[in-house]
Amino acid sequence: VFQGRILARRFVGQETRYEVEVKTPYRHRFPLVAREYLWVPNTCGCPPLREGGEYLLMARRHVNYERTLNRILLQDDGYARPWTPREDRLVREAARHC
Repeated sequence: VFQGRILARRFVGQETRYEVEVKTPYRHRFPLVAREYLWVPNTCGCPPLREGGEYLLMARRHVNYERTLNRILLQDDGYARPWTPREDRLVREAARHC
């Protein structure tokens, strides 16, 4: 779970790749750097992430069977909401209980 700002969007095959500036990592099981690529397994614009927008994102790490691909994936059931101070407060409160 992290707060990020969308810097760019690019379609790669049947997927969408977003370049994201990681602003605040809340909870992560793998290290995040200041800029990451976030992959979405479609090109339909779902979830609607606009360039320049800040979002609270809950994605997972995806490593393929051969272990040659390691990326951050926002699946259809993932969480992507516009970032607000309220979202920030809710995530910080939840982190205390989890």
